[in-house]
Amino acid sequence: MEFTTVFDYEDIQLIPNKCIINSRSEADTSVKLGNHTFKIPVVPANMQTVIDDALAMKLAKSGYFYVMHRFNPETRLDFVRTFHEEGQIASISVGVKQEEYDFIDQLKAADLVPEYITIDIAHGHSDSVIEMIKYIKKNLPESFVIAGNVATPEAVRDLENAGADATKVGVGPGKACITKLKTGFGTGGWQLAALRLCAKAAKKPIIADGGIRYNGDIAKSVRFGATMVMIGSLFAGHAETPGDIVELDGAKYKTYFGSASQYQKGEYKNVEGKKLLVPYRGLIQDTLNEMEQDLQSSISYAGGRQLRDLRYVDYVIVKNSIVNGDSY
Repeated sequence: MEFTTVFDYEDIQLIPNKCIINSRSEADTSVKLGNHTFKIPVVPANMQTVIDDALAMKLAKSGYFYVMHRFNPETRLDFVRTFHEEGQIASISVGVKQEEYDFIDQLKAADLVPEYITIDIAHGHSDSVIEMIKYIKKNLPESFVIAGNVATPEAVRDLENAGADATKVGVGPGKACITKLKTGFGTGGWQLAALRLCAKAAKKPIIADGGIRYNGDIAKSVRFGATMVMIGSLFAGHAETPGDIVELDGAKYKTYFGSASQYQKGEYKNVEGKKLLVPYRGLIQDTLNEMEQDLQSSISYAGGRQLRDLRYVDYVIVKNSIVNGDSY
């Protein structure tokens, strides 16, 4: 594999092209994934401290992509049924254990076909994921299957060849993830370079998952090949996200923890996630609007009119440019 140039979000600056639109509001941030088009190329992480049924419905009705987490497995059948009754897309997550095969059988028997199924595993380059992809595509061929998480071009090719409609790239770059500290493995610190390598090998959409700290990182993800960007910590902490508000020294926070944390697992075993407090951010719609507007600005800097125009801009690698150049 080619690992000569390794970098992450804070190391990259995109280079502007001549602006061709009169107002950034003319820039189109919409993106198509499968058979559906969404307002922005952003999806909240399918984590228990980021999304629940109510927020999923709100996002779906407002034209945003969502992926419901898999941590209340017994509710998923009704979840799909409810969303279809409301005329909304159903986007769910599954694992790879035997009961998940039974769940796919139940969906098929009930003639419930989710529009999107995400196979959500920390180390997605595995025979267990490949077998689950094949099983879903055989029994629910109309479902768009997202498989992950992976870190290498070989993994992307293997999952695509198994039938995955999209792959999710990112092993341990998230804010609540300690995979690299616990195991020595992952894409923490070079997530953007991993995305670049994987996207070059991909024939189908890539979803970049983890490591997003600023809205500008979304544009950088698109530049290096992401169709969609999954974000955890920036979405946690809103009024609509699960969890209680905590006050510390007059400031408001909400709890956020990783899917492989002891708080998620209910036990301290194979823990690769931690628990932390994120600042309370108010209404999620305000954040979604800001992300859209910032992306519109990015497209205008790219000299483009639509999201894919970001793919063609040049860039420079300037180590730690954000930390050195700005007073964040």
